[in-house]
Amino acid sequence: MAFIPQLTLFSWEEIEEIGDLRRLVLVLDSMPDEPLMRALETGRGRGRNDYPVRAMWNSLLAGVVFEHRSIESLRRELLRNGQLRHVCGFDSLRGVEAVPSASAYSRFLSGLMDHTEEVEELFERVLWLVSCELPDFAQHVAIDGKAISSHARRKGRGDDRRGELDADWGTKSYSVNREDGSVERKSRSWFGFKLHTVVDSTYELPLAFELTKASEAEQPVAGQLLEHLEEKQSLLFENIEYLSADKGYDTTSLHRRLWDEHGIKPVIDIRNLWKKPDGSDSTCGVKGLPGVAYSFDGKVYCYSSNGRRHKMAFGGFEKNRGTLKYRCPAHHYGTECCSKGSCPLGKSVRVPIDTDRRVFGPVARDSYVWKDLYKKRTAAERVYSRLDTSFGFELHTIRGLAKMKLRVGIAYMAMLAMALGRIKQNKADQMRSLVASA
Repeated sequence: MAFIPQLTLFSWEEIEEIGDLRRLVLVLDSMPDEPLMRALETGRGRGRNDYPVRAMWNSLLAGVVFEHRSIESLRRELLRNGQLRHVCGFDSLRGVEAVPSASAYSRFLSGLMDHTEEVEELFERVLWLVSCELPDFAQHVAIDGKAISSHARRKGRGDDRRGELDADWGTKSYSVNREDGSVERKSRSWFGFKLHTVVDSTYELPLAFELTKASEAEQPVAGQLLEHLEEKQSLLFENIEYLSADKGYDTTSLHRRLWDEHGIKPVIDIRNLWKKPDGSDSTCGVKGLPGVAYSFDGKVYCYSSNGRRHKMAFGGFEKNRGTLKYRCPAHHYGTECCSKGSCPLGKSVRVPIDTDRRVFGPVARDSYVWKDLYKKRTAAERVYSRLDTSFGFELHTIRGLAKMKLRVGIAYMAMLAMALGRIKQNKADQMRSLVASA
């Protein structure tokens, strides 16, 4: 917490309960921001101190906790709410005169952007404190991208502050299933940025993030986020067992990097590039295993002497061999097969994952385990949903890449600090709630 020593004639807590402000106190008490405060105070030097650094920082966190969508909305709340001014650390004796002006907040945010290293270190610090409280933290992670539109509607020119100098246009394509069973391809475009986040799939908390222009591809940023986690949170990075992602991250290089370099099992959806002109799916033979073929979604088949195709049963991953084991359906399921007893494949076959790294991996794509693990990818979507609804990014007034990244970072730090406070209160079931009273 940005501790503020102050001499007052009274305390709001002595008059009445602070009620909903306890949520803010929980975040402030859990935020290890003293190094950042000292850096900001050193930067201010001996200049005017009408609006103390610590009080302004606490008020920014209050704006996040109480879902204010703009600085003006936060200022109006401070002007009318003496309790909130007191909790943030503004001089109670000055009354409404203690509330910073809009220009003061603008200068303060500019000063924060000059201390990006300290802000990033604060995020890493609170993340580490959360990981110390949760032994199974970051065992299963998910990664996803999110479109964030700029408040500006067009590119700015020169010093035009009403425009946007950093953003560009991005497009996202997706499929919609029609009632008649056909699939319709749609796309949406936005002018702004793209937020890339790695989250813990169990606790739905952010682990690392990056903000780019809207046109930036997702796969290269995924590699950068992994490098960042390995460098900044090495012990946390070693805890990762699975990484789930949608088909936007479906590349051979990412599959190889996750498993071969880091021992992380990828659970990534696959793009269907195997469709025939008639819309049906094709199969590909497995090298060295005559009579065995596989489809793009990881199903492995064997063919009997009469040409009939049978789906083989998954028998497990053999780490030392780097292979997936598949069993004869006639022996495993007891199905009828004209080649039973004379099949050259025997009772089982081994398919190397190097046959096709997008199709085969340590977790078999055609297994119940893979499907259950992939469902956890939606944790990233729920984090983004809270970012929109609880943190005000659905309707915001932010322009510029640096300011947008700062505001995302503050929101994520508040999310982690709230979770840390709930854990210390033995209320871990409420760690994702910004609404429940502390």
